[in-house]
Amino acid sequence: MKVRSTSSKIGDWVFVIICVLISIICVLPMIHLAAKSLSDTAFLIRHEVFLWPKGFNLDAYKTVLSDAKYQRAFIWTAFLTLVCTMLSLFMTALCAYPLIFPNLKGRGLINVFITITMFFNAGTIPNYLLMNDLNLLENPLVLIIPGCMSVYNMIIMRSFFYGIPDSLRESAEIDGASFVKILTRIYVPLSKPVFASLALFYAVGRWNGYGDALMYIKTNKNFFPLQLLLYNILNNANSVEVAAQEGFMQPGLQDSLKSATVMFATVPILLIYPWLQKYFIAGVSLGAVKE
Repeated sequence: MKVRSTSSKIGDWVFVIICVLISIICVLPMIHLAAKSLSDTAFLIRHEVFLWPKGFNLDAYKTVLSDAKYQRAFIWTAFLTLVCTMLSLFMTALCAYPLIFPNLKGRGLINVFITITMFFNAGTIPNYLLMNDLNLLENPLVLIIPGCMSVYNMIIMRSFFYGIPDSLRESAEIDGASFVKILTRIYVPLSKPVFASLALFYAVGRWNGYGDALMYIKTNKNFFPLQLLLYNILNNANSVEVAAQEGFMQPGLQDSLKSATVMFATVPILLIYPWLQKYFIAGVSLGAVKE
């Protein structure tokens, strides 16, 4: 049995302490917002709420949940996240799978072209002009098609596919299995960890995304994602007209409603992680080290 040195143990404890401190820094703002959203406005006006709610009430959440525009934005964002995640996984698998075959003609050149897109981008204005030429402005498809695949995530999936023994694929080819059947019957079932990990990446990215909607959808508010709605409200909260419309005129109520709105937009995506946690670490670590 190998005995670990004292310096190694000290290094482990230092690493643990650093991780705990970083975790606390990340969690404290969420706890603070949750406490403000659940507190009575009188305590918020006196700035007495920090990490624990005072004068517990759910009025802010009742106001947010009963508002039709929040309900519409939530349903649309949930649908958009589901569709984008499924489409992105499909496109990522279609791109990663052929690139594991050593006899694919031009594989090296294809890999180079795909990788270049990670470092070079046409820019905001050319992308906007392209969306305009494709008639995608003010169209919900503009939130789905342009970002349907991440090259970084494709590299992770491709690396994971490399880790699956070639003998499985070769035996299936001998039995007459097609490339599609090999993908669906062998690679996909054996790649649940990486699919779950990338599903989480895609879902979080789409749920929290608002930049594309902010740029490409200006007037059609029915297709505003939840985060864009939240951005517009908080960004214009100091406007008298917006403050009156959203119920932000009272100082205490303003803080309570804004905190409840942020929690309403944040908590649902956080609830997904525990269901995918057992796949997450395995998918990222295994997929990232094999090439």
